[in-house]
Amino acid sequence: MRVRPSRGRRAWSLGAPRQPARLQLQPHYDPEAFGRFSEAIARFLGTGRYLVFQTAVVTVWIGWNVLFRNHQAAFDPYPFILLTLALSLQASYAAPLILLAQNRQAERERQEGERDRRTSSRTQADTEYLARELAAIRLALGEMPTRDYLDEELEELRSEVERLRSRIDSDPGDVRHGPAADRDRPS
Repeated sequence: MRVRPSRGRRAWSLGAPRQPARLQLQPHYDPEAFGRFSEAIARFLGTGRYLVFQTAVVTVWIGWNVLFRNHQAAFDPYPFILLTLALSLQASYAAPLILLAQNRQAERERQEGERDRRTSSRTQADTEYLARELAAIRLALGEMPTRDYLDEELEELRSEVERLRSRIDSDPGDVRHGPAADRDRPS
């Protein structure tokens, strides 16, 4: 137990008379330490080792008291009232400790679920952003000429130039055709 001063009204309140300071004995416990202790007990009570140990103790208890029932060594005669009391006491402490451990586990799972939901929400938002960016890139690339398109256009231009050359070569009345046209052409 720790000795703690009382935590009543504020000492500087002008509306209330000043109370003399009194020391109050209040039990203080660390809830986390108690919770860890209860989880350790609950973990132990849920093992096969504990069941074997409890079965051995009950068997030895009953065997001893049946074997020595007419002697003074028998400390708990046939209805085994003391054994029943011991098991009831053990159960009355085990049940709340197990419930406390379950509540702590449920709180941890709730917090973990909340973290998972936040992470999932962020991941979904990131995925949606990346999908929009990918769609924008696809649209931008859709408007850009491809290599095949440029090859086709160049081929059409070559064929047009060839057609024009053949037309110019076949038309003798063109004034710009011949050596005089070469002189007038800027170099």
